Amino acid sequence: MLREHEVRAMFFVCGEMATDNRDLLREMAADGHVVGNHTWSHPLIPTLPPSRIRDQLGRTSEVIEKTLGEAPLWYRAPYGAWNRHSFEIGADLGMEPLGWTVDTLDWMRPGTSSIVRRVLRGAAPGVIVLSHDAGGNRSQSVSALRRYLPELLEDGYRITVPRR
Repeated sequence: MLREHEVRAMFFVCGEMATDNRDLLREMAADGHVVGNHTWSHPLIPTLPPSRIRDQLGRTSEVIEKTLGEAPLWYRAPYGAWNRHSFEIGADLGMEPLGWTVDTLDWMRPGTSSIVRRVLRGAAPGVIVLSHDAGGNRSQSVSALRRYLPELLEDGYRITVPRR
């Protein structure tokens, strides 16, 4: 869908999945998508001591850098659960935090129509839509994207992401 509409996206990857899917990371980057850091194993960051936060972010950045030749510039905390340590450690590793403004709740598999409704109701300039591409069956997420992406583009929205 993204290729068909020549749309770039940001993919926040977990290191433990990225290690087994390096070809997919290379494909994402080759298509112009931005690959960001989503920790090693998707833990609840505020429950971790700083050393574990550094390990979660650092190991994932290493996998991305070894695979793509550049360290990620962006990271996203699992569950949107940040803390001061994660901000400081992320900055120390050269990354900026990035959240979202529209949560599709697609991880709950609420149905394609529900996901589409959430995106279209939340659509506005500067909005960041959160969707998932891992962690189980994501057919609803893909079906929803097939419905809302053409509609947003037809309505004049431009999907933009940082160059890197």
